[in-house]
Amino acid sequence: MQITGTHFNYYQVCKRELWLFANGINMEQNSDLVYAGKLIHEESYPQRSERYEEIEIDGIKVDYYDAKRKVIHEIKKSDKVERAHEWQLKYYMYVFERNGIEGVTGILEYPKLRKTSEVLLSDVDRETIVEMELKIKEIIEGDTCPPLEKKGICRNCSYFDFCYSGEGEEK
Repeated sequence: MQITGTHFNYYQVCKRELWLFANGINMEQNSDLVYAGKLIHEESYPQRSERYEEIEIDGIKVDYYDAKRKVIHEIKKSDKVERAHEWQLKYYMYVFERNGIEGVTGILEYPKLRKTSEVLLSDVDRETIVEMELKIKEIIEGDTCPPLEKKGICRNCSYFDFCYSGEGEEK
Protein backbone atom coordinates (compact mmCIF):
# COMPACT_ATOMS: atom_id res chain seq x y z
CA MET A 1 0.00 0.00 0.00
CA GLN A 2 1.22 3.45 -0.87
CA ILE A 3 1.30 5.92 2.04
CA THR A 4 -0.47 9.23 1.41
CA GLY A 5 -0.71 12.58 3.15
CA THR A 6 -4.11 11.55 4.48
CA HIS A 7 -2.48 8.57 6.21
CA PHE A 8 0.00 10.94 7.86
CA ASN A 9 -2.81 13.26 8.93
CA TYR A 10 -4.91 10.44 10.39
CA TYR A 11 -1.88 8.92 12.12
CA GLN A 12 -1.57 12.15 14.13
CA VAL A 13 -5.28 12.42 14.87
CA CYS A 14 -6.56 8.86 15.43
CA LYS A 15 -5.03 5.45 14.80
CA ARG A 16 -8.51 3.93 14.47
CA GLU A 17 -9.49 6.43 11.77
CA LEU A 18 -6.21 5.64 9.98
CA TRP A 19 -6.89 1.89 10.01
CA LEU A 20 -10.53 2.26 8.90
CA PHE A 21 -9.63 4.62 6.05
CA ALA A 22 -6.69 2.50 4.87
CA ASN A 23 -8.81 -0.64 4.94
CA GLY A 24 -11.50 0.80 2.68
CA ILE A 25 -14.04 1.85 5.28
CA ASN A 26 -14.70 5.39 4.11
CA MET A 27 -17.26 7.63 5.76
CA GLU A 28 -16.08 10.96 4.35
CA GLN A 29 -18.64 10.91 1.53
CA ASN A 30 -21.42 11.20 4.14
CA SER A 31 -19.83 14.00 6.14
CA ASP A 32 -21.11 17.57 5.90
CA LEU A 33 -17.84 18.76 7.48
CA VAL A 34 -15.75 17.07 4.78
CA TYR A 35 -18.02 18.60 2.13
CA ALA A 36 -17.60 22.04 3.73
CA GLY A 37 -13.83 21.59 3.64
CA LYS A 38 -13.96 20.76 -0.07
CA LEU A 39 -16.01 23.89 -0.73
CA ILE A 40 -13.48 26.02 1.13
CA HIS A 41 -10.70 24.49 -0.96
CA GLU A 42 -12.56 25.15 -4.21
CA GLU A 43 -13.89 28.63 -3.45
CA SER A 44 -11.29 30.35 -1.27
CA TYR A 45 -8.66 31.03 -3.90
CA PRO A 46 -10.33 30.84 -7.34
CA GLN A 47 -7.44 32.66 -9.05
CA ARG A 48 -4.95 30.00 -7.97
CA SER A 49 -6.06 27.48 -10.56
CA GLU A 50 -4.62 29.73 -13.23
CA ARG A 51 -1.23 30.24 -11.53
CA TYR A 52 -0.58 27.09 -9.54
CA GLU A 53 -0.90 23.40 -10.21
CA GLU A 54 -2.63 20.63 -8.34
CA ILE A 55 -0.03 17.87 -8.39
CA GLU A 56 -0.22 14.13 -7.83
CA ILE A 57 3.04 12.30 -7.20
CA ASP A 58 3.74 8.95 -5.49
CA GLY A 59 0.19 8.69 -4.17
CA ILE A 60 -0.01 12.20 -2.72
CA LYS A 61 -2.12 15.03 -4.07
CA VAL A 62 -1.22 18.59 -3.11
CA ASP A 63 -3.78 21.38 -3.28
CA TYR A 64 -1.59 23.92 -5.05
CA TYR A 65 2.06 23.90 -6.02
CA ASP A 66 3.89 27.06 -6.99
CA ALA A 67 6.67 25.56 -9.15
CA LYS A 68 8.40 28.90 -9.60
CA ARG A 69 8.88 29.45 -5.85
CA LYS A 70 8.78 25.73 -4.92
CA VAL A 71 5.96 26.22 -2.40
CA ILE A 72 3.21 23.74 -1.60
CA HIS A 73 -0.02 25.39 -0.45
CA GLU A 74 -2.29 23.23 1.70
CA ILE A 75 -5.76 24.60 2.49
CA LYS A 76 -7.66 23.50 5.57
CA LYS A 77 -11.00 24.43 7.09
CA SER A 78 -9.97 24.57 10.75
CA ASP A 79 -6.76 24.56 12.77
CA LYS A 80 -8.10 22.20 15.46
CA VAL A 81 -5.65 19.51 14.37
CA GLU A 82 -2.93 21.83 13.09
CA ARG A 83 -0.15 19.43 14.12
CA ALA A 84 -1.67 16.77 11.86
CA HIS A 85 -1.87 19.28 9.02
CA GLU A 86 1.79 20.20 9.53
CA TRP A 87 2.91 16.56 9.33
CA GLN A 88 0.77 16.00 6.25
CA LEU A 89 2.46 18.98 4.58
CA LYS A 90 5.92 17.86 5.75
CA TYR A 91 5.23 14.47 4.22
CA TYR A 92 4.34 16.17 0.92
CA MET A 93 7.65 18.05 0.98
CA TYR A 94 9.47 14.79 1.80
CA VAL A 95 7.86 13.03 -1.18
CA PHE A 96 8.83 15.93 -3.46
CA GLU A 97 12.44 15.60 -2.25
CA ARG A 98 12.34 11.85 -2.75
CA ASN A 99 11.40 12.59 -6.36
CA GLY A 100 14.30 14.99 -6.90
CA ILE A 101 12.55 18.31 -6.20
CA GLU A 102 14.81 19.98 -3.63
CA GLY A 103 14.19 23.11 -1.55
CA VAL A 104 10.40 22.84 -1.33
CA THR A 105 8.64 24.70 1.48
CA GLY A 106 5.01 24.69 2.50
CA ILE A 107 2.28 27.04 3.59
CA LEU A 108 -0.73 25.93 5.62
CA GLU A 109 -3.71 28.15 4.93
CA TYR A 110 -6.87 28.49 6.95
CA PRO A 111 -8.98 30.91 4.85
CA LYS A 112 -11.94 31.09 7.25
CA LEU A 113 -9.55 32.02 10.08
CA ARG A 114 -7.47 34.31 7.85
CA LYS A 115 -4.42 32.45 9.12
CA THR A 116 -1.35 31.09 7.35
CA SER A 117 1.80 29.45 8.62
CA GLU A 118 5.00 28.46 6.90
CA VAL A 119 6.11 24.86 7.27
CA LEU A 120 9.70 23.74 6.77
CA LEU A 121 11.21 20.27 6.64
CA SER A 122 14.21 19.62 8.88
CA ASP A 123 16.62 16.70 9.02
CA VAL A 124 14.94 15.58 12.26
CA ASP A 125 11.56 15.72 10.47
CA ARG A 126 12.92 13.50 7.69
CA GLU A 127 14.05 10.90 10.23
CA THR A 128 10.70 11.13 12.02
CA ILE A 129 8.84 10.64 8.74
CA VAL A 130 10.74 7.42 8.05
CA GLU A 131 9.76 6.17 11.53
CA MET A 132 6.15 7.28 11.07
CA GLU A 133 5.92 5.50 7.71
CA LEU A 134 6.88 2.24 9.42
CA LYS A 135 4.35 2.77 12.22
CA ILE A 136 1.62 3.72 9.74
CA LYS A 137 2.26 0.57 7.71
CA GLU A 138 2.19 -1.51 10.89
CA ILE A 139 -1.19 -0.06 11.88
CA ILE A 140 -2.86 -0.33 8.48
CA GLU A 141 -1.58 -3.85 7.87
CA GLY A 142 -2.81 -4.99 11.28
CA ASP A 143 -5.52 -7.64 11.36
CA THR A 144 -7.70 -5.73 13.81
CA CYS A 145 -8.93 -2.19 14.09
CA PRO A 146 -7.29 -0.21 16.90
CA PRO A 147 -9.54 0.38 19.91
CA LEU A 148 -11.67 3.48 20.27
CA GLU A 149 -9.90 6.37 21.99
CA LYS A 150 -12.43 8.93 23.10
CA LYS A 151 -11.20 12.39 22.21
CA GLY A 152 -12.71 15.86 22.13
CA ILE A 153 -12.57 15.95 18.34
CA CYS A 154 -14.55 12.72 17.88
CA ARG A 155 -17.89 14.52 17.46
CA ASN A 156 -16.60 16.24 14.31
CA CYS A 157 -15.20 13.06 12.77
CA SER A 158 -16.89 11.43 9.79
CA TYR A 159 -16.44 8.07 11.59
CA PHE A 160 -18.24 9.22 14.75
CA ASP A 161 -21.42 7.19 14.18
CA PHE A 162 -19.38 4.12 13.23
CA CYS A 163 -17.14 4.31 16.29
CA TYR A 164 -19.86 5.12 18.80
CA SER A 165 -22.66 2.86 17.56
CA GLY A 166 -23.69 0.66 20.44
CA GLU A 167 -21.83 2.82 22.96
CA GLY A 168 -23.54 4.82 25.68
CA GLU A 169 -22.82 8.36 24.57
CA GLU A 170 -20.95 10.43 27.12
CA LYS A 171 -21.85 14.06 27.51
